[in-house]
Amino acid sequence: MTKHTLLIIVTIAALLSACGVGAANAPSRELYAQPEVISREAPAPVEMAPADASEITFGSGINTNGVTTQDRLVIMNADISVVVKDPQVKMDAISSMAKEMGGFVVSMNMSQTYTSSGNTVPQGYISIRVPADKLDAAMNQIKADAVDVQSENRSGEDVTSQYTDLKSQLKNLELAEQELQAIMEEAKNNPNSNTTSKTQDVLAVYNQIVSVRGQIEQIKGQMQYYEQSSSYSLINVTLIAEEVIKPVEIGGWQPKGVALKAIQHLVNFLQGFVNFLINFFLYYLWVLAFIFGPIALIIWGVVVAVRKARAKKAAKTSKQ
Repeated sequence: MTKHTLLIIVTIAALLSACGVGAANAPSRELYAQPEVISREAPAPVEMAPADASEITFGSGINTNGVTTQDRLVIMNADISVVVKDPQVKMDAISSMAKEMGGFVVSMNMSQTYTSSGNTVPQGYISIRVPADKLDAAMNQIKADAVDVQSENRSGEDVTSQYTDLKSQLKNLELAEQELQAIMEEAKNNPNSNTTSKTQDVLAVYNQIVSVRGQIEQIKGQMQYYEQSSSYSLINVTLIAEEVIKPVEIGGWQPKGVALKAIQHLVNFLQGFVNFLINFFLYYLWVLAFIFGPIALIIWGVVVAVRKARAKKAAKTSKQ
């Protein structure tokens, strides 16, 4: 292999290292945490067709073939917590809504929680993705028949610069791959190399091509994630049963304000005190007896032995 060829390989390797660092610094795809335990299987998500970069529209409505400095690629997402009469029914309705809007369910689960009176009620969590232009409609539909909206939060992440940087890296890597392919052909057809050196040269260039292709696929995957995430907004919904927020009722009277808080604090104190007594007599008392019981027996034995010794000594003294 000529010195000129070796110089080209070294230069391309340096460029690949720089591109690799840039790709490694790209934000992770796991931007949104999902519920850890899924007690109910979600329907299989509808797969999104791989998005073509030329079809992705930005904030101004211009596609990527005509990107200007004013075009933005923004990922919009929302978190909402609503009180509903029946969390299970509402979860099914949200799932159907997502499919009707052209989106899909990411995850869902239904668990049990406790009211202030100790009753168990269902509580649900569901995450869906809907087309970004239908985010407002989806949020309004989720809140439409809710008893109360406890919290609502929307967030946006501008990934324009990251996406543009990935496009530049992809272009450089594709050019580097073309150069490496040309170098491999030159190494294969080099009449001045023997079989051994030719094999080593081809293998060295092939390893570089494999590395380049790996980085290209990684960058394409990250770009596709940005494209699809900007097209489909994520909505995390917490469904709280109406019974959880119902006020305490005593003989038809519903104390509110300070009285309600005072009663709730008293109930909490009594519950805590009873729990303490149960734990003390059924657990801590036995642990203390197990630990300090042998020590108490040893001390008692020593006291008895000392008393007997003193009694014997006193009896001898009285006889004398």
